[in-house]
Amino acid sequence: MEQETITLPVRELRSLHLVESLPFVLDTTPFDDDPTTTLEVPNPRQEFSLKFKDGQVQEGETFGYTTDHRGLHLFICQPFDKYRYQFTPFRALRDYRIGPLLGEVLVKKKVLSKEQMEAVLKEQEKLRNQRIGDYLTANAIVTLEDLNRALERQQRTPSLRLGEALIQEGLVTEEQLQAALAQQKKDRSKPLGEILVSRGLVSQELIKRTLAKKLGIPYVKLRKLDIDPAVVQQIPETMARRHHIVPVAEHKGKLIVAVDDPMKRAALEELRFHSKRFVEPVMADTEDIDWAINHYYGGKLDELAEALDVDEVTEISEPEVTDSDNALVRLVNKIVVDAYQAGASDIHVEPSPGRGKVRVRVRVDGLLRDYTELPHTYRNALISRIKIMADLDISERRKPQDGKIAFKRYAPLDIELRVATLPTAGGTEDVVMRILAHGEPIPMDRLGMAENTLKRVREQIAKPYGLFLVCGPTGSGKTTTLHSLLAHINTPERKIWTAEDPVEITQKGLRQVQVNPKIGLTFAQAMRAFLRADPDVIMVGEMRDEETTAIGIEASLTGHLVFSTLHTNSAPESVVRLLDMGMDPFNFADALLGVLAQRLARTLCPHCKRDHVAHEGELEEMAREFFAEHGETGNAAACRALIEDWQKRYGDENGRITLYRPQGCDECGQSGYKGRIGLHEFMAADKTIKQLIQERSPVTALFRAASEAGMRTLKQDGIEKVLQGHTDIHQVRAVCVK
Repeated sequence: MEQETITLPVRELRSLHLVESLPFVLDTTPFDDDPTTTLEVPNPRQEFSLKFKDGQVQEGETFGYTTDHRGLHLFICQPFDKYRYQFTPFRALRDYRIGPLLGEVLVKKKVLSKEQMEAVLKEQEKLRNQRIGDYLTANAIVTLEDLNRALERQQRTPSLRLGEALIQEGLVTEEQLQAALAQQKKDRSKPLGEILVSRGLVSQELIKRTLAKKLGIPYVKLRKLDIDPAVVQQIPETMARRHHIVPVAEHKGKLIVAVDDPMKRAALEELRFHSKRFVEPVMADTEDIDWAINHYYGGKLDELAEALDVDEVTEISEPEVTDSDNALVRLVNKIVVDAYQAGASDIHVEPSPGRGKVRVRVRVDGLLRDYTELPHTYRNALISRIKIMADLDISERRKPQDGKIAFKRYAPLDIELRVATLPTAGGTEDVVMRILAHGEPIPMDRLGMAENTLKRVREQIAKPYGLFLVCGPTGSGKTTTLHSLLAHINTPERKIWTAEDPVEITQKGLRQVQVNPKIGLTFAQAMRAFLRADPDVIMVGEMRDEETTAIGIEASLTGHLVFSTLHTNSAPESVVRLLDMGMDPFNFADALLGVLAQRLARTLCPHCKRDHVAHEGELEEMAREFFAEHGETGNAAACRALIEDWQKRYGDENGRITLYRPQGCDECGQSGYKGRIGLHEFMAADKTIKQLIQERSPVTALFRAASEAGMRTLKQDGIEKVLQGHTDIHQVRAVCVK
């Protein structure tokens, strides 16, 4: 009968056997061909036990065994010193044992008593119930000697792929793995582990545990590991931060690096290429890697201060630090990075005369916060280092200087800093650095404008020509608002030129020019050039002089839409300010589209703000302030009508309005506030306003006409945002004082 040949996938095998048994031959060839040398050969037979996933158990004796990434190769003893070869895939096994149980051997050799062995087995059972991640964390490597031993063990561990390890653990099926591998073939940029996680088959944490357990990858505790700084310096800080790794040791010519994901093959290849050495990964916690990067490459400020003995050197006569000291360079970089990450807008370096400390403060959400204090020995070097970075004259200490720092030259952070130095009493110099983070424009509907204000602003900027102004004090978000308006009208059909100092926000489609007064490229000069470059829209950073303002008005009257800013307190005051600068009232009235005044109020921290039901007295007080903005006292009936309107719009079904108070938590630095929101006041240039401008009417007349046309003042807008729960009345009063 002719036998039929069938093809059987390996994944369906439970085990594979050779049909015919073969004789076992022991090689007893003497060493070095010396017949006098004898070799003592132990009994080669060992017991084995295989436990299959289907519940069956196979036991016997073996002459030997070996493993590879596919499974277990056994040479099973047969009668007459013969053996039978058997291959068992790992995916079919639940567990296996070769040789006698260790406990039995120890008891037999009287190393342990039977009672001691039973106690050990109970402890082992506890460990079996412990999660592998917890076990690894509790038993992490904390010395370089332990690490070297672990690496030696890893070299003897058979190589195993991630997919095979997950199948062995029963976490994925062969079909699921093959589907993920097929997807990986289409997109080689994605690691297998990422694909499995995205498919919802396993979690990232489960992958890490499997790798640690099955591949024998050592797990290190970086906070306790004594790493040689010379090893760390083999990989630059930028690369370490980008790939989230830390070099920890050298082992047999290899560079050992700690990673939180050993499957980052591209990262390991880049490290190998840079160091020109083989790179071996070990595993560590993500938080530990963050700590180690900051600790070894340039830690947080408190760590640097500790390294510099900040609290101890103030009373000790020590030589001054130089601007090239490595610790100082790291310190300056970390001050900037930490300020940026905290959302600060400015950094203030304030030295004290004599032996006083150097105070460093940062402005976050409009308020200054203490950052740190440094000893007087760092004063001159700190100022000189900042001047060098800003290309300023370090020998000039008697007059103010201005400069800029392109910070990406010194750290992996693409920001620019505007630097101002000022001589202060006692022969010292202060430094103020404004952080200018390059960003993208915010959509108009996310600026925090009231619905009616947003609608009126959109109507005005939709016109083909005219002058639109945004006013407010320094740091009130005028540039951010202007770019949001430009983004709204930025279409392929329009040519938009901007003149800015500096260029903080970039947009695709805009042609942006950085003014430079030192070479004669002023706002006025840039605008003249724009008019020769076929513009549709022009944005000039600030109308700070008569020449720039006149050119802007002229451009708006000749068919261009012009945007700019002014440093004024309110929308009506902006009109009077420009008239006082000598602008022709008729041309100005024809050109003006509208003026948007704004402030930034601190918002309550969403994590800790406390709510309370507003009582009648609170609402009456806010109602009186609301009417006072129009110069009215607000009688009882008017206040009651306004409160009832608020209760309908902001109250619950019973008319109760919930207000909030600051409390303070770790998220907001115990301040109770986190972030800021815009308060807006928009005056549209309608026919009445234009006529008043032509008549050079006072601010009060302009204000009255704008209010009657629907303008809501800054404080009125702020009160509405208090009722919406964004801020409190104290913050509104703080930024809207007249």
